[in-house]
Amino acid sequence: MKVLIADDDQISRKVVRALLVKWGFEAVEAADGDQAWQILQEDDAPRLVLADWMMPGMDGPELCRCLREKSESSYHYIILLTSRDSKEDIVDGLNAGADDYITKPFMPQELEVRLRIGARILELQQSLQEALELQRYQAQHDPLTGILNHGEILRILEQELERSCRQNSDLAIIMGDLDHFKKVNDTYGHVAGDAVLVEVAQRIKNNIRLYDAAGRYGGEEFLLVLPGCSEEEALQIGRRILNNIEQQAIKFQDNNIAVTISLGLTCFKTGEQTNVSSLVQQADNALYKAKQNGRNRMEIY
Repeated sequence: MKVLIADDDQISRKVVRALLVKWGFEAVEAADGDQAWQILQEDDAPRLVLADWMMPGMDGPELCRCLREKSESSYHYIILLTSRDSKEDIVDGLNAGADDYITKPFMPQELEVRLRIGARILELQQSLQEALELQRYQAQHDPLTGILNHGEILRILEQELERSCRQNSDLAIIMGDLDHFKKVNDTYGHVAGDAVLVEVAQRIKNNIRLYDAAGRYGGEEFLLVLPGCSEEEALQIGRRILNNIEQQAIKFQDNNIAVTISLGLTCFKTGEQTNVSSLVQQADNALYKAKQNGRNRMEIY
């Protein structure tokens, strides 16, 4: 783990650096508080900081305050090094945002123990952050296909509808449903059916724009939200999806499974009074029309 040593005394920095290297840490040096602050703005900056109280420019407590005021997800564990040992100074240092406080001269063993504690806390914080990110991802994505789930795609649709109303911009919605999907499950099994859903979801993602959203609406149904997309542009996207799914069978074990999809398109018109439920219903009605007219096609509401 990287440790930033912020101290204007070059000899002190060299002594601490030698100890850090001996204990298995990677040392990064700063000759004053301003340089330390610049280093801490870099990508992959040290998150464990040893800062001297008295430094030119930004002193140790000020460095602590600036780091705590900075809005970011990564936490810095800060240990203040100083010859000040009064209770008032300790309180001031901790109030400034320091996590720990060591008075000079210090015992190397004490510094090592406190650094190990800081490293352990940072590792726990990183594990917690990763767990929260995983939970957030799982709450938003369909566990089978990896695209957005029912709730999240509707939330995005609501968000984009509000934006379109506010900015008088285009918004298109496509509802898709695999044709005769029950036959796939009955013929090849449900594991094959799952593989088909995963592949179709991936092909849909590959044929929409980066800022479009695709979600699994339910079962073998997919909902696409296309912000800033005119009817003609949405038709082009729909045709790409239709062709890509129809023209290449999906391979599962020794089987080539032919699959097609039907699509229903609706577009939000500027000034129109509508809501998410109405738009989804319109796209669903257009999808139903595509099914009635022979499947493997796209219809417009």
